[in-house]
Amino acid sequence: MPWKNGKGETVEIAVFPPGASMDAFEWRISMASVANDGAFSLFPEIDRTLSILSGHGMSLTIDGAEPVLLTIESDPLRFAADVPVNAALVDGAITDLNVMTRRGRFAHSVERRASSFSVRGCEREETVYLLATGPVTVASAGETVELEALDCVLVGEDASVTAENIVCYEIRLQGAA
Repeated sequence: MPWKNGKGETVEIAVFPPGASMDAFEWRISMASVANDGAFSLFPEIDRTLSILSGHGMSLTIDGAEPVLLTIESDPLRFAADVPVNAALVDGAITDLNVMTRRGRFAHSVERRASSFSVRGCEREETVYLLATGPVTVASAGETVELEALDCVLVGEDASVTAENIVCYEIRLQGAA
């Protein structure tokens, strides 16, 4: 689907409520290819976390602060989506993971995980997704799922993840109390 500012495209992985528009979502997980420098779209009352999945990275100037370099090796970067953000690519196009939640309604966390690990499944009022950057095996409740690069799975119960030298992103979404 097109970006809110019309200057690129994004692949929506999951959104709540299902089918919500860019102005009406409570939370949203997506991936985007960024091929040019430029300003991010503004999303009032939204918190955002960005991670670089491929490419050489980009430098973000958030609300006039000193630029922050975000690369594949960086931890996910959390910032307000309702302040001016300008991106400058380091050396060519990148693909990013974008997680957004409506402030006061939902909260989120994104953790960069490497190699084999366990994921604690959904708690009350919590939804957990796992995005893989390469081949990964996820085992949960007697079922096994094989993920390839950029596949994403909803983790319903405690799960073990088997990976060798692969990075995964654990995405947690919680309803506000």
